[in-house]
Amino acid sequence: MIYVMSDIHGEYEAYRELLRKMRFSDRDELFILGDCIDRGPEPVRVLKDMMLRPNVFPIIGNHEYMALKVLRQLMKEITEESCNEIKNSALMQELLLWQQDGGAVTLEQFQKLELDERYDILEYLEEFSLYEEVEAGGKSFVLVHAGLDNFSEERELSDYSLHELIFKPADLERVYFKDRYLVTGHLPTLAEKGNEGTVMIRNNNISIDCGKVFGGRLAAVCLDDLKEFYV
Repeated sequence: MIYVMSDIHGEYEAYRELLRKMRFSDRDELFILGDCIDRGPEPVRVLKDMMLRPNVFPIIGNHEYMALKVLRQLMKEITEESCNEIKNSALMQELLLWQQDGGAVTLEQFQKLELDERYDILEYLEEFSLYEEVEAGGKSFVLVHAGLDNFSEERELSDYSLHELIFKPADLERVYFKDRYLVTGHLPTLAEKGNEGTVMIRNNNISIDCGKVFGGRLAAVCLDDLKEFYV
Protein backbone atom coordinates (compact mmCIF):
# COMPACT_ATOMS: atom_id res chain seq x y z
CA MET A 1 0.00 0.00 0.00
CA ILE A 2 1.09 3.59 -0.65
CA TYR A 3 0.41 6.26 1.97
CA VAL A 4 0.89 10.01 2.27
CA MET A 5 1.38 12.11 5.39
CA SER A 6 2.35 15.75 5.89
CA ASP A 7 3.31 18.44 8.41
CA ILE A 8 4.36 16.20 11.29
CA HIS A 9 6.08 19.23 12.88
CA GLY A 10 7.99 17.26 15.49
CA GLU A 11 4.94 15.42 16.84
CA TYR A 12 6.89 12.19 17.19
CA GLU A 13 4.43 10.26 19.37
CA ALA A 14 1.51 11.07 17.07
CA TYR A 15 3.62 10.09 14.05
CA ARG A 16 4.50 6.70 15.53
CA GLU A 17 0.92 6.08 16.64
CA LEU A 18 -0.33 6.92 13.15
CA LEU A 19 2.10 4.40 11.65
CA ARG A 20 0.66 1.78 14.01
CA LYS A 21 -2.90 2.68 13.03
CA MET A 22 -1.98 2.34 9.36
CA ARG A 23 -0.27 -1.00 10.11
CA PHE A 24 2.63 0.38 8.14
CA SER A 25 5.05 -2.38 7.18
CA ASP A 26 8.21 -2.90 5.14
CA ARG A 27 6.00 -3.86 2.19
CA ASP A 28 4.33 -0.42 2.16
CA GLU A 29 5.55 3.00 1.02
CA LEU A 30 5.04 6.35 2.75
CA PHE A 31 5.51 9.76 1.16
CA ILE A 32 5.84 12.63 3.65
CA LEU A 33 5.02 16.00 2.13
CA GLY A 34 7.42 18.16 4.11
CA ASP A 35 7.42 20.14 7.35
CA CYS A 36 8.57 17.20 9.46
CA ILE A 37 10.42 19.59 11.76
CA ASP A 38 9.92 22.76 13.87
CA ARG A 39 7.18 23.84 16.29
CA GLY A 40 6.53 20.44 17.89
CA PRO A 41 8.49 18.80 20.72
CA GLU A 42 10.70 16.21 18.95
CA PRO A 43 11.62 17.20 15.39
CA VAL A 44 15.05 15.56 15.38
CA ARG A 45 13.59 12.31 16.68
CA VAL A 46 11.09 12.33 13.80
CA LEU A 47 13.92 12.78 11.31
CA LYS A 48 15.98 10.00 12.87
CA ASP A 49 13.07 7.60 12.58
CA MET A 50 12.44 8.55 8.96
CA MET A 51 16.11 8.10 8.11
CA LEU A 52 16.01 4.48 9.22
CA ARG A 53 13.11 3.60 6.91
CA PRO A 54 14.09 2.97 3.27
CA ASN A 55 10.40 2.92 2.30
CA VAL A 56 9.74 6.47 3.56
CA PHE A 57 10.19 9.12 0.88
CA PRO A 58 10.36 12.75 2.06
CA ILE A 59 9.41 15.81 0.02
CA ILE A 60 10.79 19.20 1.04
CA GLY A 61 8.61 21.75 2.81
CA ASN A 62 9.21 25.37 3.65
CA HIS A 63 10.44 24.48 7.16
CA GLU A 64 13.14 22.13 5.85
CA TYR A 65 14.12 24.84 3.38
CA MET A 66 14.47 27.44 6.15
CA ALA A 67 16.41 25.02 8.34
CA LEU A 68 18.85 24.06 5.59
CA LYS A 69 19.66 27.67 4.75
CA VAL A 70 20.72 28.27 8.36
CA LEU A 71 22.24 24.93 9.35
CA ARG A 72 24.55 24.74 6.33
CA GLN A 73 26.12 28.03 7.40
CA LEU A 74 26.28 27.20 11.11
CA MET A 75 28.18 23.98 10.34
CA LYS A 76 31.09 25.93 8.88
CA GLU A 77 34.27 26.11 10.92
CA ILE A 78 33.88 28.75 13.64
CA THR A 79 36.63 31.37 13.42
CA GLU A 80 36.74 35.05 14.29
CA GLU A 81 36.41 35.82 10.60
CA SER A 82 33.43 33.51 10.09
CA CYS A 83 31.70 34.92 13.19
CA ASN A 84 32.02 38.41 11.75
CA GLU A 85 30.65 37.15 8.45
CA ILE A 86 27.62 35.72 10.24
CA LYS A 87 26.98 38.96 12.14
CA ASN A 88 27.25 41.03 8.99
CA SER A 89 25.40 38.75 6.59
CA ALA A 90 21.83 37.83 5.77
CA LEU A 91 22.27 34.67 7.86
CA MET A 92 21.34 36.48 11.06
CA GLN A 93 18.06 37.59 9.51
CA GLU A 94 17.38 34.10 8.16
CA LEU A 95 18.08 32.61 11.59
CA LEU A 96 15.68 35.05 13.22
CA LEU A 97 12.94 34.33 10.71
CA TRP A 98 13.36 30.59 11.14
CA GLN A 99 13.27 30.87 14.93
CA GLN A 100 10.13 32.99 14.77
CA ASP A 101 8.48 30.30 12.63
CA GLY A 102 9.12 27.50 15.10
CA GLY A 103 12.73 26.60 14.36
CA ALA A 104 14.11 27.12 17.88
CA VAL A 105 13.29 23.59 19.05
CA THR A 106 14.90 22.04 15.95
CA LEU A 107 18.08 24.09 16.31
CA GLU A 108 18.37 23.30 20.03
CA GLN A 109 18.08 19.55 19.43
CA PHE A 110 20.37 19.67 16.40
CA GLN A 111 23.11 21.38 18.44
CA LYS A 112 23.01 18.59 21.04
CA LEU A 113 23.89 15.93 18.45
CA GLU A 114 27.34 14.53 17.86
CA LEU A 115 29.09 16.10 14.88
CA ASP A 116 28.69 13.06 12.64
CA GLU A 117 24.96 12.93 13.45
CA ARG A 118 24.59 16.56 12.43
CA TYR A 119 26.20 15.87 9.07
CA ASP A 120 24.00 12.81 8.59
CA ILE A 121 20.87 14.85 9.19
CA LEU A 122 22.02 17.66 6.90
CA GLU A 123 22.77 15.13 4.16
CA TYR A 124 19.34 13.56 4.65
CA LEU A 125 17.53 16.91 4.47
CA GLU A 126 19.39 17.78 1.28
CA GLU A 127 18.08 14.60 -0.32
CA PHE A 128 14.39 15.55 0.09
CA SER A 129 12.71 15.64 -3.33
CA LEU A 130 10.80 18.62 -4.74
CA TYR A 131 7.79 16.57 -5.80
CA GLU A 132 6.76 13.02 -6.61
CA GLU A 133 4.44 11.39 -9.13
CA VAL A 134 2.75 8.20 -7.94
CA GLU A 135 0.39 5.58 -9.34
CA ALA A 136 -1.82 3.69 -6.90
CA GLY A 137 -5.19 1.95 -7.03
CA GLY A 138 -5.60 2.75 -10.70
CA LYS A 139 -5.25 6.49 -10.02
CA SER A 140 -2.47 9.02 -10.59
CA PHE A 141 -1.19 11.50 -8.02
CA VAL A 142 1.13 14.51 -7.93
CA LEU A 143 2.64 15.06 -4.48
CA VAL A 144 4.03 18.45 -3.41
CA HIS A 145 4.32 20.31 -0.13
CA ALA A 146 2.17 23.38 -0.75
CA GLY A 147 0.91 23.77 -4.31
CA LEU A 148 1.77 24.74 -7.86
CA ASP A 149 2.19 28.50 -7.88
CA ASN A 150 1.92 30.17 -11.31
CA PHE A 151 0.23 27.04 -12.58
CA SER A 152 -0.16 26.45 -16.29
CA GLU A 153 -1.31 23.32 -18.08
CA GLU A 154 1.61 23.80 -20.47
CA ARG A 155 4.24 23.60 -17.72
CA GLU A 156 5.99 20.37 -16.82
CA LEU A 157 6.40 19.64 -13.11
CA SER A 158 10.16 19.94 -13.54
CA ASP A 159 9.65 23.55 -14.66
CA TYR A 160 8.42 24.67 -11.23
CA SER A 161 10.90 26.30 -8.89
CA LEU A 162 11.36 25.32 -5.27
CA HIS A 163 9.59 28.48 -4.13
CA GLU A 164 6.61 27.74 -6.36
CA LEU A 165 6.19 24.35 -4.69
CA ILE A 166 6.65 25.08 -0.98
CA PHE A 167 5.13 28.44 -0.09
CA LYS A 168 1.78 29.19 -1.73
CA PRO A 169 -1.08 26.82 -0.78
CA ALA A 170 -3.03 25.02 -3.46
CA ASP A 171 -6.43 26.45 -4.36
CA LEU A 172 -8.86 23.63 -3.57
CA GLU A 173 -11.55 25.27 -5.71
CA ARG A 174 -9.37 24.85 -8.79
CA VAL A 175 -8.94 21.72 -10.89
CA TYR A 176 -5.23 21.56 -11.63
CA PHE A 177 -5.33 18.18 -13.37
CA LYS A 178 -8.35 16.47 -14.90
CA ASP A 179 -6.71 13.06 -14.83
CA ARG A 180 -4.64 13.28 -11.62
CA TYR A 181 -5.02 14.22 -7.98
CA LEU A 182 -2.86 16.99 -6.54
CA VAL A 183 -1.95 16.02 -2.96
CA THR A 184 -0.69 18.78 -0.66
CA GLY A 185 -0.04 19.77 2.94
CA HIS A 186 1.21 23.16 4.21
CA LEU A 187 -2.10 24.91 4.95
CA PRO A 188 -3.97 23.23 7.83
CA THR A 189 -7.48 22.19 6.91
CA LEU A 190 -8.47 23.78 10.24
CA ALA A 191 -8.25 27.09 8.37
CA GLU A 192 -11.46 26.25 6.51
CA LYS A 193 -14.56 27.25 8.45
CA GLY A 194 -16.27 24.27 10.00
CA ASN A 195 -13.36 21.89 9.52
CA GLU A 196 -12.26 20.28 12.78
CA GLY A 197 -9.16 18.59 11.44
CA THR A 198 -10.10 16.30 8.57
CA VAL A 199 -8.65 15.64 5.14
CA MET A 200 -10.32 17.63 2.35
CA ILE A 201 -10.88 16.04 -1.06
CA ARG A 202 -12.44 18.08 -3.86
CA ASN A 203 -11.79 19.17 -7.44
CA ASN A 204 -9.08 16.51 -7.76
CA ASN A 205 -7.25 18.02 -4.78
CA ILE A 206 -6.40 16.19 -1.56
CA SER A 207 -5.33 18.43 1.33
CA ILE A 208 -3.87 16.38 4.19
CA ASP A 209 -2.37 18.82 6.75
CA CYS A 210 -4.93 18.61 9.53
CA GLY A 211 -3.02 20.87 11.93
CA LYS A 212 -1.87 18.51 14.67
CA VAL A 213 0.59 21.05 16.07
CA PHE A 214 -2.23 23.63 16.22
CA GLY A 215 -4.63 21.42 18.15
CA GLY A 216 -5.97 19.42 15.21
CA ARG A 217 -4.92 15.94 14.15
CA LEU A 218 -2.14 14.21 12.26
CA ALA A 219 -3.56 12.54 9.18
CA ALA A 220 -2.53 10.01 6.55
CA VAL A 221 -4.27 8.82 3.40
CA CYS A 222 -3.85 5.49 1.66
CA LEU A 223 -3.65 6.33 -2.04
CA ASP A 224 -4.76 2.86 -3.09
CA ASP A 225 -8.29 3.34 -1.71
CA LEU A 226 -8.29 6.91 -0.29
CA LYS A 227 -8.88 5.60 3.22
CA GLU A 228 -8.09 8.19 5.89
CA PHE A 229 -6.24 7.65 9.19
CA TYR A 230 -6.05 10.07 12.13
CA VAL A 231 -4.33 10.55 15.46
